[in-house]
Amino acid sequence: MTTAQPPRTSLYEAMFLLSTAQAADFGGAIAHINELFARSSAEVVAMKKWDERRLAYEVKGNKRGVYILAYIKAPNANLGGLERDCRLSEKILRYMILRADHVTLEEAQALDGRKELEVEAKLRAERAAAPAEQSAAPAAESAASPAQG
Repeated sequence: MTTAQPPRTSLYEAMFLLSTAQAADFGGAIAHINELFARSSAEVVAMKKWDERRLAYEVKGNKRGVYILAYIKAPNANLGGLERDCRLSEKILRYMILRADHVTLEEAQALDGRKELEVEAKLRAERAAAPAEQSAAPAAESAASPAQG
């Protein structure tokens, strides 16, 4: 009788490129990435926004993009499924997942910026809602006032 071996896990570094249109719903984009990780039984060790910049060349018609850097612990056998999900995702322009042998678990945990991601997602959502409220206010005022002729 043999005992089942636990799946071998490794620390991986994952970089995602999102379009600025997807970054408008920043919270939704981060939730999508977390969902992909959950589907492959990956544990998020750290995640942060790496940069937002002009791209060297257009990627699927986008000239600017937002980079998200994540460190995950995942079963080695599940990595193929994660890469397939990233490739099929319409929200992710590009991705790269590498084994992070150059980083210790403690160093990866020190890079965690998930709180800052939550704050930025909230600020982006508020900023997106503000112009909608401002454009709705004049329309409501004109509808409330009697037509002058």
